Amino acid sequence: QLQLVESGGGLVQPGGSLRLSCAASGFTLDYYAIVWFRQAPGKEREGVSCITSRGDGTNYQNSVKGRFTISRDNAKNTVFLQMNSLKPEDTAVYYCAARRTYSCGYYAMDYWGKGTLVTVSS
Repeated sequence: QLQLVESGGGLVQPGGSLRLSCAASGFTLDYYAIVWFRQAPGKEREGVSCITSRGDGTNYQNSVKGRFTISRDNAKNTVFLQMNSLKPEDTAVYYCAARRTYSCGYYAMDYWGKGTLVTVSS
């Protein structure tokens, strides 16, 4: 089966950290740029971060710059999103998605994960 599975979400206090993982099964991520999206309650889904298929380029939305770091380990077929200094506004379901291109972009996804919930609250 071809799928992406997110993990690492949970409840964290403001200022805390989480690391999300996105693991692929049934295919290799080597040829895919990987994108993290999130959808907060009552809001539209938005792009968060992207990493090129080679891991040599990244993109971050302004709201997470300096706090989040995207990385990948193609040998493990996994992409990570390190989230530091979390804020209540970061509360959302986080999704990873794969697009079979080298470059970053927040459209034309070929595969989607089912999401992992991140709740930032005291």
